[in-house]
Amino acid sequence: MGLLTFKGGIHPYDGKDLSKEKPIKSIQPKEELVYLTSQHIGAPAKPVVEKGDRVLVGQKIAEAGGFVSAPVHASVSGTVKGIEKRMNVTGGFGDAIVVENDFQYEEVEYAPLKSLEGVEKADIIKRIQEGGVVGMGGAGFPTHVKLSPKEPDKMEYVLVNGAECEPYLTSDYRRMLENPEWVVGGLRCILKLFDNAKGYICIEANKMDCVAKMEELVKNEPRMEVKVLKTKYPQGAERSLIYATTHREVNSSMLPADAGCVVDNIDTVVAVYKAVMEGSPLMQRIVTVTGDAIKDPRNFAVRTGSNYADIIDEAGGFVSQPEKIISGGPMMGFGLYDLNVPVTKTSSALLCLLHDDVAAMPESSCINCGRCVAGCPAHLVPSQLATFSNHYDEEKFLKFDGMECCECGCCSFSCPAKRPLTQSIKSMRRTILANRRKK
Repeated sequence: MGLLTFKGGIHPYDGKDLSKEKPIKSIQPKEELVYLTSQHIGAPAKPVVEKGDRVLVGQKIAEAGGFVSAPVHASVSGTVKGIEKRMNVTGGFGDAIVVENDFQYEEVEYAPLKSLEGVEKADIIKRIQEGGVVGMGGAGFPTHVKLSPKEPDKMEYVLVNGAECEPYLTSDYRRMLENPEWVVGGLRCILKLFDNAKGYICIEANKMDCVAKMEELVKNEPRMEVKVLKTKYPQGAERSLIYATTHREVNSSMLPADAGCVVDNIDTVVAVYKAVMEGSPLMQRIVTVTGDAIKDPRNFAVRTGSNYADIIDEAGGFVSQPEKIISGGPMMGFGLYDLNVPVTKTSSALLCLLHDDVAAMPESSCINCGRCVAGCPAHLVPSQLATFSNHYDEEKFLKFDGMECCECGCCSFSCPAKRPLTQSIKSMRRTILANRRKK
C-alpha cells in the first residue's frame, strides 16, 4: 500500500539533520520573565496579579478574556515587576506581565488523576481550559474550544499531527522519540470526549523510528492507529492531513469538525495529557534552535516567558552574525529584527541563517511555467491570484478562490522568476478579512 498523501506539494531541503539526533535539553530562564497576555487566537487574557505580588510556578497570572481565550500561568516563582507593553515576534506590542525570577521554583499544588475511569467529559474539558492549552503548531487556537464541537457524536477521527513537514523543525520528532507515552496518553484523553471517533497518529515516512515506537504503544489500543504519510511539504497542513488520512476535503468556509475531524499537533496533545492527568498547566514547550549560524543546533525545553536571546546563548551563540533570523520555520515563520522577545505557547523554533538567500534573489516577470500551480495543495493558480492582489482586484481574487490559499509558501518556493507570490496573496487575504470585519 502506498504512503498517504495529497496532490501537490514540494520537497525543499529539510535541514533536520542539524538537530534531530540530539536529545532535548532543559534550560532555566534568566532573571526576568515576560508573559504576553495574548498567546493565542481570540481575546487576550486578563491579568489577575498586580505589581509586587509574589507568584509560584503554575499559578494563574491572567485569566481567559472570553470563551475563545486561554489563561496564562507563571513558569517561575518570583515577584511581579509590573504590567507593561512588550514586543512580540511580529514586531507589534502587547500587554505583558513581567516577573522577576527568584530562582526558587516553588510550585502550586496540582490535582493529578490516577486514571480516566469515571471522569466526566466536562471535567476533562475544564482541565484543558484551566490548563491554558492552545494549539502549539503555530495557530494558538484554544484547545478546549476545538474539543467542544456542537455535535461531538459526529466526530469520527482525531488526528494527531506528527508530520512536522516544516523544514529544519525537529521538536515533534524528539518529543515522539523521548516521550511517546505522553502522546498516546493525551490522545487517550481526547478520545474520551468522542465516543465514535478513532485516533490516528500521523507521521511522515522520514521518521520511521517514531512510527515503530508509536505502533508498539498502540498495539493494544483498539481505537488508535498509526498512519504513515509521504514525506513532502505541506503534509502537516490541516487540510492536507485530513485529505491524506480520510480523503475528506475541507475548504476555507469549513472547520475540520464539519468533516468529522479533530486535528491537534504532537506538543498540543502532550499538553492535554499534562493538564488532564497531572493537573499541570501549559508553561513550557520545546523550541528548535537551528540553522547554519548556530554553533550547537538542538531542541530545548523552554519555560514560557523566557527571552529568545538567552536561548541562542544556550545553543552556543552564533558562528557568525546571521543575515536572517526567523521565528518558526523557513516556509511559514516570521522574520525577526530583534531577539528581545519572549517565548510564548506558540514559539516553535528559532532559525538562524548566515545568508538571506531569498532577499538576494532578483525578481523577474512570470514565464507562465505553471510550477506554482503544480505545487499548490489547494489547486489554485497562484501567479494569477498574485496579479489580482497587486492590482487590488478584490472581485477577481475572490472569483478565482483566493481565500482558499493556506499561505504555505509552495508557490513562492517553486517560482523560477522568484516572485513573492505567497506574500502578495497573503496581503490581499488580510485586506479582505479586515473589510469583512468592518462590515
